[in-house]
Amino acid sequence: MKTVSESKCFGGVQGVYSHTSEATGGEMTFGLFLPEEAEQMPVPVLWYLAGLTCTHENGMFKTGAQKWAAEHGIALVFPDTSPRGDDVADDEAYDLGKGAGFYVNATEQPWAQHFRMWDYVADELPRIVTANFAIDEERHSITGHSMGGHGALTLAMGVPGRFRSVSAFAPIAQPTQSDWGRKQLGAYMGADEGAWLAHDATHLMEHAGFDGEVLIDQGANDQFLDLLRPEGLAGAMMKRRQAGEFRMHAGYDHSYYFVSTFIPEHIAFHAEALWR
Repeated sequence: MKTVSESKCFGGVQGVYSHTSEATGGEMTFGLFLPEEAEQMPVPVLWYLAGLTCTHENGMFKTGAQKWAAEHGIALVFPDTSPRGDDVADDEAYDLGKGAGFYVNATEQPWAQHFRMWDYVADELPRIVTANFAIDEERHSITGHSMGGHGALTLAMGVPGRFRSVSAFAPIAQPTQSDWGRKQLGAYMGADEGAWLAHDATHLMEHAGFDGEVLIDQGANDQFLDLLRPEGLAGAMMKRRQAGEFRMHAGYDHSYYFVSTFIPEHIAFHAEALWR
């Protein structure tokens, strides 16, 4: 693992690190904020998964999350959204290929060699951060925006017992029924739509739910509402009587202005679960 940069931040350290990944078969970069408490003991961690076209930098730079994480004494991990490199397959469209890993393990060519973001986020990167930094191995929570909200929800429900809480900002909530999902799941995983269901938050909520609290924030003026399909997830939460909240906010769109507005509440929500 290489240290790209480390900067003092709200009493803690905001670092950027790179490493060779077995999961993706190339060099990966991630951001990690450690609060001041990490100098004395292992601290809980909140994973932030970013959306389409993003890198590890978007959440790190645009959410303002470090201030609130420092107040609650929790770490933040900002993974990249896809593998990178000249030998990594890509597509002309912004919503497939680099920057659009969709947090799945690809089985189809030309994606299968590198696009294994489920294994990377669920297994490899957690092992790396807990082995090299003062991160509590047992106290993890997860959040994300858009495609990252999709990843946060599917990982939280797909890996039972891993995360103490889950939240999402404007998640792609029903990808098997949306152009933001059918295109990518078909490309990465093939034509068997049954295999896609493990990566559909609405389906997982209906059939498994989450053993903990869920918080979803959605802007009512989001320009991508028809692609996100929040009504499916909201209905599944009600049908299952899932503990948590689904909140629609008048006037808010899909941007990081929306995320940064509500990130303090999300971090407080996760901190309560992590320090319990």
